[in-house]
Amino acid sequence: MAIGLLLSIVLDSLTGGPNWILPLLAVALLIPFSIAVLREHHEWTRLIAIVIAVVVTVGLIASVIFLINALFTHAAEGQELFRDAALLWVINVAVFAVWYWEIDQGGPQLRSHRESRSTDFLFPQMTSDAEQWRGWKPEFLDYLFLAFNTSTAFSPTDTLVMSRRAKLLMMTQASISLVVIAVIAARAVNIA
Repeated sequence: MAIGLLLSIVLDSLTGGPNWILPLLAVALLIPFSIAVLREHHEWTRLIAIVIAVVVTVGLIASVIFLINALFTHAAEGQELFRDAALLWVINVAVFAVWYWEIDQGGPQLRSHRESRSTDFLFPQMTSDAEQWRGWKPEFLDYLFLAFNTSTAFSPTDTLVMSRRAKLLMMTQASISLVVIAVIAARAVNIA
């Protein structure tokens, strides 16, 4: 929901149409998602969550493409371009935190019931022999931290990436972040 709100703030010129369409689609998908949660249909809940993540990710990638176009065609004012680039960077972090949360070990439902599948990310706490970390499972903040590090350092800093799908997602996130930061830098150079 927060990601949709952030996307609705981005200029219409960076969304390929009215900036409320993507958030509206995401909210529309929240209806069947909520029903699946209430009825405890975990498979449907996860499927709809992934569909929402796909929709928002496609919207994010499209907005980054429009951002690059706006930079080169001077289709937006400098301050608007800078603000929207910063917003897209934040959205990138949030979107991929959700992706990591959803894919790791089969998703949050399986992790919470200790029925998890293979690990996509190996957090340092998982390898510790200390008693305090036995049975430790990552929570959303851990994935948000991972996504933030990936967007700032263009790589994970303390967490090992184990699966190919996680590696593909991290490459995508780092690439988006690199492009957005390059646009911000290009705008900053243009101001100077």
